[in-house]
Amino acid sequence: MTSAKTFPAAAPPKFASIGSPYFGIMLAVMAVVLILSNIGASKGVAIGPIITDGGFFLFPLAYILGDVISEVYGFKVARKAIITSFALSAFASLCYWVIIALPGFDDEYGAAKQSALEGALGPVPQIVLASLLAFFAGQTINSWILVRMKARTGEKSLWARIMGSSVAGEFVDTLIFCSIAASVIGITDAAMFVNYVLVGFLYKTFVEFAFVPLTTLAIGWVKKREPSYGTV
Repeated sequence: MTSAKTFPAAAPPKFASIGSPYFGIMLAVMAVVLILSNIGASKGVAIGPIITDGGFFLFPLAYILGDVISEVYGFKVARKAIITSFALSAFASLCYWVIIALPGFDDEYGAAKQSALEGALGPVPQIVLASLLAFFAGQTINSWILVRMKARTGEKSLWARIMGSSVAGEFVDTLIFCSIAASVIGITDAAMFVNYVLVGFLYKTFVEFAFVPLTTLAIGWVKKREPSYGTV
């Protein structure tokens, strides 16, 4: 009677601690990108038949940074980055509300300035709500899937982890954001909404896929310079 074959257990995934400055820099950039995306998203953009918003070119960068943080530091640290970016974006929205509510000058220039601020930042609280819920859910799913896949594959198949987690995270993010934000940017019918969701999802996913080589290089660069990588 022959014994069943046994396979060596997969090595535990490697991660780094956050003692170096790299995590802080990436966290700051992620938070700034999210805040700027919220402002840009208050403007509806029509490029031919394509319907999107003014934050479309910025937001994928937040997910690329999320991939780097998740791969190098693990899920717990990535969750900390997500929650911190979430809180800072909410704080920015509160500041916009205070700025708009403060009494301004009564002259023509002051009235014009107030109107411009209300037009540019007034819709942001609802956009921020959409963005925060979408960002939290999408980034959490993206990070969780990437780290779970890393537990199975170790240092191999990085491109597959990035692409697989991005598809799930971006879909959840886009669906939640568009469902809440559509009315603010002027999307009023089902056809425009479907266009908005599909364009947002396909665009964000395409950008992440196109940047996989650059993301892979960035991850490798940070891993080599993190003295604690592989010890956590």
